[in-house]
Amino acid sequence: MLEVTVVIVPNHVLDMLKRVRALYFQDGRESRMLPSDAAHAPFRGTQSASSASITSLWTVLRGQGKASELSEALLADAETLANAEAYSGNIENMIGTVKVPVGVVGPLRVRGLHADGDFHLPLATTEAALVASSARGALAATRAGGISTAVLYEGVLRSPAFVFDSLLSAGRFVDWVVSNVEQLKKAAEATTSHGRLVSLEPVIDNNIAFLLCRFTTGEAAGQNMVTIATDALGKKAVAECPIKPQRWYVEGNFSGDKKATSLGTLTGRGRKVSASVVLPGEIVQKVLRTDIDAMLDYSRVAGLGALLSGQFGAQAHYANALAAFYIATGQDAACVAESAVGFTRLERREDGLFCSVTMPNILVGTVGGGTRLPSQHAALSLVGLEGPESAAALAEVTAALCLCGEISIVAAMAAGHFASAHHKLARKR
Repeated sequence: MLEVTVVIVPNHVLDMLKRVRALYFQDGRESRMLPSDAAHAPFRGTQSASSASITSLWTVLRGQGKASELSEALLADAETLANAEAYSGNIENMIGTVKVPVGVVGPLRVRGLHADGDFHLPLATTEAALVASSARGALAATRAGGISTAVLYEGVLRSPAFVFDSLLSAGRFVDWVVSNVEQLKKAAEATTSHGRLVSLEPVIDNNIAFLLCRFTTGEAAGQNMVTIATDALGKKAVAECPIKPQRWYVEGNFSGDKKATSLGTLTGRGRKVSASVVLPGEIVQKVLRTDIDAMLDYSRVAGLGALLSGQFGAQAHYANALAAFYIATGQDAACVAESAVGFTRLERREDGLFCSVTMPNILVGTVGGGTRLPSQHAALSLVGLEGPESAAALAEVTAALCLCGEISIVAAMAAGHFASAHHKLARKR
């Protein structure tokens, strides 16, 4: 009888192992991967930025053979050196600035609870076709009368964790916290002029107690604000509560900070915004070069793909617009990890194609963080939002921008233009 060998390891795994094995035994790499106690060149950084500190660090880098004069000239240009002190509160070991091309999308008409007007939005990106695609979506939405937006909920989470010797101790601690929440709130809010503790929800996992602390943060995105406030709250609880934890942490990794989570998808972190527009069939045909039925057909397939892949939410590419807009306007770009969560919907209505996004984790501000840096401040000023309610308005504009991207990419996929557009715009380089 003929024996048949059944290979149960996938071929791509076998190929990968073959490649790794060949590399491992090549040129002594097996020993190269072991720990090394060889001396390394010392490098002393700086916590503040100045023209002198930047020049000093480049001298060290060149002395160690790690940099060229051309690299220094491009990163530490004259304008950067002249404005170096402006960056001191945002970076350590500063050696220069990177120039990212900035495109503009607009006018985008937004008709929201907070944002109202025709906006021009700066996008800092190296991805060809992104600005053009967003601009096409903005044109379609604006010709349809604009995008309706609303901030539905607000609050930045921080989740301190307290470790006790037993479930009983954790429960007694939570009981004390609930009974003394006002003094904890007072301790937290004493650290900030703008932050307010609006919710404190205890969660117990046996001997560990988490406190889900939700803050409003005024016109700032508020990440540092809520960390400092939560630290004060935690210290107050530990000092005053008779049930002492063995140890505690200002963040127990429960809040969803810079991560896509189920908690963030359901309850939000930052500002939850919904945005929508109805596109008449004529606009879909003339601006988007497709039709409503084709967009709905693709939307159903994309929704299934999102479900099968286990997305948090269901959307096409929020991260593209978010990253470009966050970088341009001085937001915390790492927050894209949680902001790029939400739900895109397309439905047929009597008057056209209803398109919407609901995004629970938009973290933006018009003050603080990187918004005060020279280029970022200039880009943010182009948006034209400042003063009371400006951060809420910026969140609504952000959601509207993402909706434009969703509309355009769905249309491109439905019409079969996605690859050709990238070939046309990205292959120029």
